Amino acid sequence: MTERSAAHDAAVTDRERLTGSAYNGDRDLAARQSLYRWQTPRYDLPGMVAERLSEVRGRVVDVGCGNGTFTKRLRRDRPDLAVLGLDLAPGILRGVPGPVAVADATRLPVETGSCDAALALHMLYHVTDIGRAVGELARVVNRDGLVIASTNSDGDKAELDDLWQRAAGDVLGTGRGPARISLSARFSLEEAPALLGEEFGHVETIELPGVITVRDPAPVIAHMASYRAWADQHDVPFDATVERARALLVDHIDRRGTFEIRCKGGLLLCRR
Repeated sequence: MTERSAAHDAAVTDRERLTGSAYNGDRDLAARQSLYRWQTPRYDLPGMVAERLSEVRGRVVDVGCGNGTFTKRLRRDRPDLAVLGLDLAPGILRGVPGPVAVADATRLPVETGSCDAALALHMLYHVTDIGRAVGELARVVNRDGLVIASTNSDGDKAELDDLWQRAAGDVLGTGRGPARISLSARFSLEEAPALLGEEFGHVETIELPGVITVRDPAPVIAHMASYRAWADQHDVPFDATVERARALLVDHIDRRGTFEIRCKGGLLLCRR
């Protein structure tokens, strides 16, 4: 591991940063989630997860439930299920109806084999020991239990990466600036099956490619600004770079009418 990648991993998994800044509320997470309103095709991820749980009865634990996007949808669509939301950050749980609890993904406060399904949606990249967290997911579900994880591809939103480097380069006067931080790099769609396969004999990947098309820079800039908790990791003045990106976007949209971002995420369905 290089020094830069070690620093990246430390920043993405730092408990104080996650609980005190990145997820102390849901503003930044909601900004990242909202960008997908402009994606084609439009995927109803909470609905897709609920559909995959159609044959599940009993108890479901949503590990790293964040602002409760999936927890609340399951409680609405599947009132027959007992859904428990868990997250490391107390602040982001304030708006999630109970039952919820503060918990570390590597030490789940759940009895062995007591769940019929477990969710780990866009969160395993924040766990210091991913293997241990996967082991905990396997521990808490029963022998026939289903685990659903999700993450993004290595190539996800490359246009945003390019925009950031152009803006950072302009601010620094260096041509192209340093890359922006990637949260999902530690648990990408390409690497996830092998990591999950350490505990589960069958891992099915459902790829969800799409194109985000915007005619207004606001949702893209909100997405970029949502990484403020990691501003010190970008090796560039954060606010100035975001504002330069806004100017570049305005110019691009004025000339071409739209700005397109190719994205690719996916669900991983895991069984023993």
